[in-house]
Amino acid sequence: MATAEAADPDDTAPEIDVGETAAGDPYALPVEDVLTGRAFVTGKSGSGKSNTASVVAEGLLDRGHPFLVVDVDGEYHGLKQEYELLHVGATERCDLQVGPEHASKLAELALEQDVPIVLDVSGFVDEDVADALVENVAEELFAREQDIRRPFLLVVEEIHEYIPQQGGLDDVGEQLIRVAKRGRKRGLGMLGISQRPADVKKDFITQCDWLVWHRLTWDNDTDVVARVVDRDHADAVEDLNDGEAFVQADWSETDVKRVQMRRKRTVDLGATPGLEDVERPELKSIGEDLVEELEEISAQEERRRDRIAELEATIEEKDDRIAELEDEVERLRTADEAIDLLTSRIKGQSDGVGDDAPDELQERLAEKNERIRELEAEVEDVADERDTLQARVDELESEVERLAGVKERVEEAERIEQQLDDAREILGVDVQEPPTRDVPDDVEDLRADLATAQETIQSLETENERLREAAEDAGGVVVPTDYQDFVNEDVVQAAIEEAKEKSNASPRYIKGVVASIVQEGGPVDYDTIAERLGVSGTTDVSSAASTLEALGVLERVQQSPAKVDFDLDGVAEIKERQLRREQAEAVMDDL
Repeated sequence: MATAEAADPDDTAPEIDVGETAAGDPYALPVEDVLTGRAFVTGKSGSGKSNTASVVAEGLLDRGHPFLVVDVDGEYHGLKQEYELLHVGATERCDLQVGPEHASKLAELALEQDVPIVLDVSGFVDEDVADALVENVAEELFAREQDIRRPFLLVVEEIHEYIPQQGGLDDVGEQLIRVAKRGRKRGLGMLGISQRPADVKKDFITQCDWLVWHRLTWDNDTDVVARVVDRDHADAVEDLNDGEAFVQADWSETDVKRVQMRRKRTVDLGATPGLEDVERPELKSIGEDLVEELEEISAQEERRRDRIAELEATIEEKDDRIAELEDEVERLRTADEAIDLLTSRIKGQSDGVGDDAPDELQERLAEKNERIRELEAEVEDVADERDTLQARVDELESEVERLAGVKERVEEAERIEQQLDDAREILGVDVQEPPTRDVPDDVEDLRADLATAQETIQSLETENERLREAAEDAGGVVVPTDYQDFVNEDVVQAAIEEAKEKSNASPRYIKGVVASIVQEGGPVDYDTIAERLGVSGTTDVSSAASTLEALGVLERVQQSPAKVDFDLDGVAEIKERQLRREQAEAVMDDL
């Protein structure tokens, strides 16, 4: 087996040789631009796009630069023919089976321990789990690069599946777009690969620093070439040979070059199977220590899941026991009624004869009553145990919700950071040092307008507070328009507590409905609430919302799909009635 020359992390070679031009000159890609830039490689099946990506990967590995590739078709682990890298996914052919809980460790291995990683998602049966894993890994790489800031490349195969041109983006798509837009300033580059450029979000393609166009034949795809390059190349791209491509790069003096890409050295495990036998080479393995670390994460997650399952099973057993005890109590009560009836008949018929019989029945009745009291006490004990276990489950679920909230706050902070960066760029401010040059007059005018706007806002806030205080002094009812203030109203809090007692759903759903409306800042549908609560159905959500609606806190603003919002006017009326009642009570007290 051929072995590549040992990689040197300090290798200063600035380029990766990938092929030769139509004129026979060598063609190379700058390493730094490959690692930190945004790139797109496309071409129809069999045209050579995956080979090009593997050639780039081999060039990076030769120079000691790790990367992480999201492998949709399970073809990149062939790199292990020459290189030691970590192959993880859902199948037994991987070095280790991983899930979303391993994302943080995988990012640490890649960025801090220089471990090249192939994230093979081809074997996941549940697409949601695979998407969550890709999303978490991209998020961890993006977050860690904030501090590490080392050149690093994220490669994503079949990128049209994650950031499609048609339809909205899901969570993983949003995360990949964030990496593409903002990763470069942190040192995090991204290479997207697809056989259908027309299906890839155009905002991604147009922002790329370098693009590789292999053979394309569908009109929709060649139209993309015409828009991004020109019509001449769009016509010519249909006639490219296997492995041949038009390379378009910002660093090139010539806008577009025709390049014949070299064949990759490592085995092509993604090739379409044929009738002939294919000898598969022995693949290099990764260090056992790394595998053990990842296996421990799997074990910890498995133990956590087992504990939750154990608690839920115990709760179910307690519920069954409570039902049995309640049935026993009901049976004994039925027996007591029969004894009471028999006793009354005997007493009415005996006329002093057989006095012992009623006493005996009364004694049996006392025993039954004592047994009922014992069973009821046991029911209370079992219910307390059940509640304790349920509280533990709620704590675990609350911790999951808390972590989700932390994630949202981090994303909000990053959004603000991006806005500040954009503002600095517009104003010409150096991020590292205060500007020392003269500021254009129009920027000074903008700053003056900003200062005036801030003064106006302050004045309006002061006037609003004055009017609020005046209304309260006059006995009026003021309903705050801010939803968080609204929820803190005594009337609303009292209604929420009452809803927790009256609703058939658990208090968790009451809180979930209220919190979802506050977070949306307006109407929200049942499916959105259920998604935030992490449940699949909307039955309990509907029950909780209906209870709050009956108490005057919510109103249904749309029937299908059901959508609810806070009933500001309804609560104002409740407060008005409460105020009049308090005034009437005060008059009565004076009388």
